[in-house]
Amino acid sequence: MKKKAVINDTPVCQVRMQAISDTMSILSGKWKFHILGTLMEGHKLGFMDLLREIDGIGSKMLSKELQDLEMNHLVSRTVMNTKPITVEYAVTEYGATLAPLIDELTKWGIAYRQSIHGSK
Repeated sequence: MKKKAVINDTPVCQVRMQAISDTMSILSGKWKFHILGTLMEGHKLGFMDLLREIDGIGSKMLSKELQDLEMNHLVSRTVMNTKPITVEYAVTEYGATLAPLIDELTKWGIAYRQSIHGSK
């Protein structure tokens, strides 16, 4: 009789799986990587700039995702003292630590697309 493999039985594995779960929870959804990547390239952008740059996102979804990213300390929101009021968004120092991860996901995605479709 074969024994069933137990994968999550060690404390190290449980910590690792919890960390992955936390990360996926914070970065889940279709738009968060788009927003972070755009802000990393554009440094500081206004709401309408982000809306123009991120193809397909609606204003309500962008607003919700920015709030989530701000709540998780990945994006900062600065209200400028202008008329009309201007709001700038930027990646925080902590959010910038995601740059290597985003770069690796980009490389993987390009390689995957090339291997499946033979194009970029």
